[in-house]
Amino acid sequence: MSPERIDINSLPAVSVPLQPATPNEPTPPSEPTPVFALKALVARLHREQNKTQDLLSSLGFALRSFNNLNQFLELIPLVASRVTDAEGGALILFKPDGQIRLQRLHCQEGQSCTDMRRAIETVTRQREPEVATPGEFDEQVAQYLGEELRLFGTPISIQDKERGRLYVFSRDPNYRWTETRRKLVQLVADQTAVAIVNDELAAELRQKQRLDRELEIGAEIQLRLLPSQCPEISGIRVAARCQTANRVGGDYYDFIPTSHDLVRSSRSEASGSGRWGIAIGDVMGKGVPAGLIMTLTRGMLRSEALNQHSPARILQHLNRAMYADLENSHRFVTLFYSEYDPQTRTLSYSNAAHNPPLLWTAKTGEISRLDTWGMLVGLDAETEYEEDSVMLEDGDTILFYTDGFTEAANQHGDRFEEENLIEAFRAICQRRQTPDDILNYMFDRVREFIGPHKSNDDDMTLVVLQKIAPS
Repeated sequence: MSPERIDINSLPAVSVPLQPATPNEPTPPSEPTPVFALKALVARLHREQNKTQDLLSSLGFALRSFNNLNQFLELIPLVASRVTDAEGGALILFKPDGQIRLQRLHCQEGQSCTDMRRAIETVTRQREPEVATPGEFDEQVAQYLGEELRLFGTPISIQDKERGRLYVFSRDPNYRWTETRRKLVQLVADQTAVAIVNDELAAELRQKQRLDRELEIGAEIQLRLLPSQCPEISGIRVAARCQTANRVGGDYYDFIPTSHDLVRSSRSEASGSGRWGIAIGDVMGKGVPAGLIMTLTRGMLRSEALNQHSPARILQHLNRAMYADLENSHRFVTLFYSEYDPQTRTLSYSNAAHNPPLLWTAKTGEISRLDTWGMLVGLDAETEYEEDSVMLEDGDTILFYTDGFTEAANQHGDRFEEENLIEAFRAICQRRQTPDDILNYMFDRVREFIGPHKSNDDDMTLVVLQKIAPS
């Protein structure tokens, strides 16, 4: 910051008495006395300018180097008072709750320092917890100080919102609050605002990193809760995939052993005649809340399945058990639960308002929906659920899916819809493909529909079940 310009022609003639030169002081040249006085004044201003530049440079270095905001704020009143030749300085911060805090006071110990501290602390206590405007605060502090200690303030603003005040004060009656001093203090205040913003951004980044890590942990846990591989079940072959829109999703599928013997048995032994539950569900919403409810649904459904009730009774018990938790969270779950019995080749099922799975009958080439009446889980504690069953023949294939598949949209806003899903399912089933091939084909079709530069907006889950001849 350049010092105020001096009009040399306007300077009065100054008579400076000459004194003998000391050994450490050069003898003034034999020039007219006013010229020598002018040079001395210019030299002094030059030294002041260098001092100001050094102080501001040091403040800039501290801004770049300090990781602790409080350490940086301790320098602000000191620098403000030094660059303006004031007796002291004070930094006041306004908190989001409206409280006013004396962050730092710099001055030589004495009456001025004591008066300033008492004035700020007194007015601050009087204002809490109300929100005081800067003008009111300045006026009250100035009134408390009286006329002997002169106070000058500059706002610390961030995005047009005043976050604090930077003050300098002096008892010198000849002290002037010049334009240059105003600009210098404002420059220090602006550096203070930058430091506050940087600290807040750093805190937000740390919080985001913590949340990202928690999401990674949540996604990892959720991934482990989904079946790591499809079980070997006598008489059928299954394939499944869940593709979440976010790292943590609300879609759910599971293969559930319905007896303790199957739970305890190894995977190779599990391919016997025991009944297996096949479930698919969708929690309303996405992200962490949906993922937590999905985890709750999985645990409770697995517990209910071990009671060996019918699918309709299992959904009824699950709905009653989860009703209170889901009502408090204002979320609901759609769920299709079925059980396959290898002995009778029968799939029994009950639906809680989920998208009905599609059955392709190999003998006729026709596609039908597997559906029963039932409300969403968590909507009504007294809901009754219907149940139905279908006997599967070799080659019959069932497609379980969530609405993220049919509601997948392309760049024009068009949705995949159930009609496209049915046509794609029919086309691949007619080729007599395996469940894994069908699964890959269906995901390829929806990706082609969405487009290469657009990701799915909702979780997408498919389960493919195919009746095969028992080995």
